Amino acid sequence: MNVEKAMEKLKDEGFKYTDKRMDMLQLFSDESRYLAAKDVLEALKDKYHGLSFDTIYRNLSLFSDLGILETTELAGEKKFRFSCSTDHHHHHLICLECGKTKHIHQCPMDSSSMPTEGFKVVGHKFEIYGYCDACEARTL
Repeated sequence: MNVEKAMEKLKDEGFKYTDKRMDMLQLFSDESRYLAAKDVLEALKDKYHGLSFDTIYRNLSLFSDLGILETTELAGEKKFRFSCSTDHHHHHLICLECGKTKHIHQCPMDSSSMPTEGFKVVGHKFEIYGYCDACEARTL
């Protein structure tokens, strides 16, 4: 996903173009990591005085509902990032310190011996949490 495609998706779904939405999406485009609503507020507070946490969270939820952003939970906090631009099935390694992600191209479900008899699997999510090399080096 990129900003142009995201704005087009909003328009196609009947939502208005606003500078705030554009700037929020640009922030996600500029960052290759998961961001919390508080990160978005911090980044935009000087440009939009009086910008509320509720406004940010409503827009993040909208973006997520439309498939523009994907979500995860890190340290008990919901975090967001642009949805991957690839359509092929994959999962992520996620750094707990900086939130950067890396694709895992092998799906653990492919080799799983999990019993699914009497149950139809329609989706799954697999994430591995740890520390990227840069963050690990800083803690040494």
